Amino acid sequence: MMSVLLPQLKSMRLLHCFQRLFSVNSRTFDGPISGDILPDYAGLATMMRLPFKENDTSDLDACFVGVPFDGGTKGRPGSRLGPKQIRELSTMLGNYHRNTGAAPFEMLKVADIGDINVNPHNMMKTLEEITKTYKNIFDNGCTPLTLGGDHTITFPILRAVKEKHGPVGLVHIDAHSDTLDSVYGEKITYGTPFRRAVEEGLLDTQRVFQIGLRGSINTPNDLQWAKEQGFHMIMATECWHKSLVPLMKTIREQMGDKPVYLSFDIDGIDPAFCPGTGCPEVAGLTIFQSLEIIRGCKGINIVGTDLVEVNPLIDRQGTTALAAANLLFEMLCILPGVKHSQ
Repeated sequence: MMSVLLPQLKSMRLLHCFQRLFSVNSRTFDGPISGDILPDYAGLATMMRLPFKENDTSDLDACFVGVPFDGGTKGRPGSRLGPKQIRELSTMLGNYHRNTGAAPFEMLKVADIGDINVNPHNMMKTLEEITKTYKNIFDNGCTPLTLGGDHTITFPILRAVKEKHGPVGLVHIDAHSDTLDSVYGEKITYGTPFRRAVEEGLLDTQRVFQIGLRGSINTPNDLQWAKEQGFHMIMATECWHKSLVPLMKTIREQMGDKPVYLSFDIDGIDPAFCPGTGCPEVAGLTIFQSLEIIRGCKGINIVGTDLVEVNPLIDRQGTTALAAANLLFEMLCILPGVKHSQ
């Protein structure tokens, strides 16, 4: 196929583009395909149009991985379709961060490794498959950036995190604490992942920060358990009309150099900005504050991230998925080893 295409390539830039498409195993071809070379709407819709290396992290520093599972959802399903829409909207992103000067693809080898092989009819097998896949990712020294999926998926990911790093700190952006004991009698759902994580010793509970909590709850005691564990719970009302830069300075100081996991539920953002999610709550964080939180994680020893609960069935235009794609790029830019020029 290359022999047919080569005579038609008029410049070295086009040649480089097609080499990347057909040669994903070389460290020479790390970055996304530039929009100056191939239009945003063309080519394969991998995350940021990065090379695709299916389930192979053997020579990667970081990877994007999809977990298209929403079997733990109570209300409005559809986040299983989140990874696909996020990838589609991510094709509009560039290689460099205009504001911070971060150039992650000059320092890290990154690829899209595809989706976890979930079983929509069997949650337990899906959880096992998630943990198994992430153990392999961590064993290869690769940092995963996850496209969800509902928030159930963070629990099996943290199981794999513990095997590599021990109990970790947590920066958790969400409208909900997700520390219920059960939902309709079930112990593993999108409303229970961090309670199960504490019970299994996956979290360093004194280094857990939950930001943006709000909305009505079923009983006055719904948040009491998390408080008793030592979670730092920052209500959305505490964030209104202010910059979160000072908050993130405090969080960095308390996290120290120990490993930290970053979990971002898109419903942490006000639905005026991100309507496409199953459990929206009004009066939430702004996009600007969300950027401050993620950028404020620069300097923290981030060992993995996820962005969950994007529901394309509720936002078919993709406004929410576009925000999610940008937030995932922001997460990539604050990983250890990525330098900022500004």
